Amino acid sequence: MSDVKKFGPYDCIQVLNYLPHRNPFLFVDRILEVTVPMKDGKMEPIGVKVVGLKNATVNEPYFAGHFPGLPITPGVVILETMAQICSFGVMPWVKTDDTLKVLSSFSLRLAGVDNARFRKPLVPGDTLTVKGEVTKHRGPIWAFHCTGEVDGHLIAEADILASVTLGD
Repeated sequence: MSDVKKFGPYDCIQVLNYLPHRNPFLFVDRILEVTVPMKDGKMEPIGVKVVGLKNATVNEPYFAGHFPGLPITPGVVILETMAQICSFGVMPWVKTDDTLKVLSSFSLRLAGVDNARFRKPLVPGDTLTVKGEVTKHRGPIWAFHCTGEVDGHLIAEADILASVTLGD
């Protein structure tokens, strides 16, 4: 079995230091863990695993219209949550300080979504646990397989493609 290097957990302040998103478009409350496989003493991108949380609260702005009397988190918000959490999969290669503040140029853009499935709704009071794993990495393109669970039950899954720029 190969060695792994673990990072995290990261609280909401560290998440804010890392992600450029802000309310109402920040969908990550906490990162529980980032696990990076090691090979010959070097971190390997393929197989990096990220686990993060998003709490669905009744005061989310989209619940007022989606849908009145039956608040359901839009699927695009679940996908964006997955993408934001998966961005921590490239974190070991981003220059940061002890608070996770990004010190180098870093950009991650959603490039594609495949195989998205929504099995159950995410409603106020739920905590969405997103698990993402790097499945491919070639140049600036990173691919992730993501699952979303509530209380251990799969509610959503998707394959996310991102374009990543890392610099000094």
